[in-house]
Amino acid sequence: MPAAPDRAAPVEGDLELAADQAIEVCGGDAREAVKALIVANGFLEAEIEELRTKVSTGYARRRLSPARKRKDETDV
Repeated sequence: MPAAPDRAAPVEGDLELAADQAIEVCGGDAREAVKALIVANGFLEAEIEELRTKVSTGYARRRLSPARKRKDETDV
């Protein structure tokens, strides 16, 4: 049975279109587009960290902290 396609992965055409749009928004300057995307990424990372602090460990089932081991994964 073939693996299901990853819905998070963008289609090549979508990625090209998004890149073109980002450059267009920045007046055709690719360097400015990259800088704007880095700033946007920083905001998203900060938002993720804020949300992580608000989600209970029980609800997240410890998926937010990969460094922790589950009880059934501990060394014997």
